[in-house]
Amino acid sequence: MPAPLVSIIMSVYNGELYLEESVYSILNQTYKNFEFIIINDGSTDNSLEIINKYQMQDDRIIVITRSNKGLPHSLNEGIKKAKGKYIARMDSDD
Repeated sequence: MPAPLVSIIMSVYNGELYLEESVYSILNQTYKNFEFIIINDGSTDNSLEIINKYQMQDDRIIVITRSNKGLPHSLNEGIKKAKGKYIARMDSDD
């Protein structure tokens, strides 16, 4: 599989309220050559279950889950994992 052109990075911390809509909006873009890196930043709500549900449906989703380290750390971690030529950002409540 060729490397994606775009790496979309989303950090999630207790974002269950809008998370499904946010993930759905990315997965339903007309442009498809992307990877979607979602960092679960120690959520204590149902965020991880929502993320895992979508990961099982779409192999472009890469999930990183760990204890809470904050947004800057999470985004930098996502950038390090990114394989795309371009980086795009998405928040879990966008």
